[in-house]
Amino acid sequence: MRRHYVQILDGKIHTKSQEVPPLSPGNSQLLVQVRAAGLNRGELLALRRSGSQDPVAMGWEAAGEVLETGPECRGFRVGDRVMGRCEAGFADQVLIDTHDAMLVPDSLSWIQAAAVPIVTLVVYDMLVMQGHLAAGEWLLVTGVSSGVGVAALQLAKSLGARVIGTSGSREKLAALAAYGLDCGIPTRQPDFHETVMTATQGHGADLVVNIVGGSVLAECVRSMAYQGRLATVGYLDGITSGPLDLAALHSQRLHLFGVSAKRQSPAQRQAIVQGVTRDVLPLFVNERTRPVIGHVFPFAQLADAIVSMEANDQTGKIVLSDQA
Repeated sequence: MRRHYVQILDGKIHTKSQEVPPLSPGNSQLLVQVRAAGLNRGELLALRRSGSQDPVAMGWEAAGEVLETGPECRGFRVGDRVMGRCEAGFADQVLIDTHDAMLVPDSLSWIQAAAVPIVTLVVYDMLVMQGHLAAGEWLLVTGVSSGVGVAALQLAKSLGARVIGTSGSREKLAALAAYGLDCGIPTRQPDFHETVMTATQGHGADLVVNIVGGSVLAECVRSMAYQGRLATVGYLDGITSGPLDLAALHSQRLHLFGVSAKRQSPAQRQAIVQGVTRDVLPLFVNERTRPVIGHVFPFAQLADAIVSMEANDQTGKIVLSDQA
C-alpha cells in the first residue's frame, strides 16, 4: 500500500510516496479503498506552524469503498461508498472511524464526495449547532471563497438566511453570486463594517464566520447585530489574536465561540455527523446543492495542489483523485 507524505524544508513544500504495511481495521473502524481525498488549508497551516521538517502523512478526509469492517461496526458493510474524516487519507487505503463515516449519496461522484466531510461538518457545527442561524437572518463570512466559506454560503441559503461575504477577488465574488451571495465585499482588509451596515439597513450581521483571523476580529465585532454570534474557524492571515471591544461585547450581548474538532469526544463528533446526515446530505440527494470544486489534482501532483491552495487561486475545494 502506498501513502503520500509532505515535508517542509527551508520553507518549501516537498512530497514523496512510499510503501507502508497493510492496514487492519480496529473494532469500530472501516478499511476504505481511497478514490478521492480533500486538501484542507488547516492541515497545511498546522504543518507550517509545527516547524517540523519530518515527512508527515496528510489527508484529513477521504471517500472510497469499504473493503473490511471492524467487529463492532454497525450500519456499514463491505462495498459501501463512504466518506468521512480520517488521518493519512492521501493513500491507497485509509481507516475511518464509524463515528466519522457517512454513506455517500448516489448523486455524488467520488471527487464531489471527497469535498464534503470536513467543510460540511465544520459548517453545520458553526451555523446550526452553535450558531443557530435562522431564516431571514444575516450571515457575514470573511474569506467566503474558501472551501469552508463556500459551504457556509450554500448551507446558509438552504436555511433561508441572507449572506454577505468578503474576498480579495472580485471575480470570485461574482462567481459566488450564482450560489446566492447577496452582497460581496472585495477586500482582505478590516474595512467592511460600513458596507455590512448599509446592506443590512443598520441591523448588522446576526452571525459572523471569521475565517480570515485576528486582523479582522475587531471589524467583525463592529459589524455584529444586537445579540449577534461570532464563530472563529481559522486564521488565514496567520494572526491568532486581536483587540476585543468589551463594551460592545457587554452592551450588545454578543456571543463568541470557536469551531474545532480537535478536542471533541467521539460522541460529540458523531452528533454532528448525524445532524449532517439528517439535514444536509438530503440536499445533495435531491440536487438542491452540489459541492463546489475548485481544482482536482492526481495524487502524484500533491505538491502542485498545495502550491495552488497557498496561492489562493481556487474557489471552493481542492481534491486529490486519480479517478477520471
